[in-house]
Amino acid sequence: MNSPPPGAGPEPAEPGPDPDAVGAPVGRRLVLTMLGLGAAGLVAAPVLQRTMESGLGALADKDPTGLTGLLPNGGGFRYYSVASSVPSKGAADYRLTVDGLVDRPATYTLDALKALPQTRMVRDVQCVTGWRVPETPFEGVRLSALLDAAGVRPGAKAVRFTCFDGTYSESLTLDQARRGDVLVALRMQDGPVSHSHGGPVRLYVAPMYFYKSAKWLSGITVTDSVRPGYWEELGYDVDAWVGRSNGRDDAPTT
Repeated sequence: MNSPPPGAGPEPAEPGPDPDAVGAPVGRRLVLTMLGLGAAGLVAAPVLQRTMESGLGALADKDPTGLTGLLPNGGGFRYYSVASSVPSKGAADYRLTVDGLVDRPATYTLDALKALPQTRMVRDVQCVTGWRVPETPFEGVRLSALLDAAGVRPGAKAVRFTCFDGTYSESLTLDQARRGDVLVALRMQDGPVSHSHGGPVRLYVAPMYFYKSAKWLSGITVTDSVRPGYWEELGYDVDAWVGRSNGRDDAPTT
């Protein structure tokens, strides 16, 4: 577990995991014991919805034990949902709203987002808990394009992001949101963003720790000040530049 991020105010002795963390280590003997018991003996365990690549997404979505998070993972990713369950959405029912301090509020369907100009970038993904996935492709609409289409009003200073899990939130300053390496991502690893990866649409903030890249994105609200996101309320840095925040010295991802 990383040390408490500096300048973030009061913090618990051990801050909770970020949205993509595996959680606390589990001893080998305990892991083998739990695997031996099987799912029938663990139905009362909390729902963690952890999953990895290599086809384990569907399994983890239905796994109330979180044991799928202990399995080997060739893709390098780890997942954590702060909600007990997250509905799946697709072209028929997905909607992304852009509102707040804008002249032209809008609602986008998945097909409408796909019809906009797409940007592809390949960057390392860095989690604040230490793991890193190199050279990960993301593709989607630049957030700046959606903001320009909405017409940001004078006095706007920040952007708040909400998610259809009903719990998670994030924010960026307006200058950060307008960077060319911030995407409303529709594709990841050269395929559609899966449900377990936060699809069908997630935020991707390339130069910041991965907790800034909110999953299951459903709302973009332009505001007059930065509102700390879910994990930032629990101690993580609001300005989460890789290698320059949260008390870490990781190599930058850009």
